[in-house]
Amino acid sequence: MIKFLSLFFTFLLCVSTAVAKDMRFVQISDALFSDESDNTVFKEAVKDINKQKDVKFVIFTGDNIAKPSAELLESFLDEAKNLRCPFYIVLGDKDVNKLKHLSKSDYIKTIKKNVRKYKPEKSNYVFEKDGVIFVVADGSKEVIPGTNGYYKEDVLSWLDGELSKYPDKHVIIFQHFPLIPPADKESYYTFKPENYMAVLAKHKNVEAVISGHFGVNSEKNVNGIIHITTAGLPYYRIIDLMDYDTENPVIWAQLKEIQ
Repeated sequence: MIKFLSLFFTFLLCVSTAVAKDMRFVQISDALFSDESDNTVFKEAVKDINKQKDVKFVIFTGDNIAKPSAELLESFLDEAKNLRCPFYIVLGDKDVNKLKHLSKSDYIKTIKKNVRKYKPEKSNYVFEKDGVIFVVADGSKEVIPGTNGYYKEDVLSWLDGELSKYPDKHVIIFQHFPLIPPADKESYYTFKPENYMAVLAKHKNVEAVISGHFGVNSEKNVNGIIHITTAGLPYYRIIDLMDYDTENPVIWAQLKEIQ
């Protein structure tokens, strides 16, 4: 009887462990790190994130710096390196400008020079965490940058190919420019979002598209995909992907504000 009870409780422990597969990550958008201020809010956000439990990684979804400057980017990275978890970077409309000597390739080179463990080689890339696929899609322009996002045909073709590689995986996409406008700001709209939406419609593995840019906090479910837009600091989001080992994971996005 004692042996039976021991085996029974061991079985229950294994089952409960197998059922709960959750993942937590943090999104910071539009940090706008500046050389004209002490960036107190950004520093406090880093400290606050370090207090959160079980954060797998942080994603910066564009407009990380206030203007395209390699020196400013290096200062931003010096502070970001205080995070106690890995971080990934998306480009926004304020991050790059070839005429100001910070192209996309220069931006990535600067990151890799200052953050030795940073792996992405390009502004469009994929990374995996515990079987979940995360895709970074770049809609920024390095020649004549502007507030309208533009996911060019080569980016959409690349995205289509990447989504096709993981039909049985859960996929979350990070980008700076939203596909579903969270507010009425005409100059912020993404150019021809219907082309991007057509790519998404071909695949059933995308759970969420997470962006920033508009300075608005919004969550909308469109055709089964959650579109999350997060305003800039002092706000950031803690996002929990719960039961991600099942067919129907749950995404819970908590909005945090640095006081």
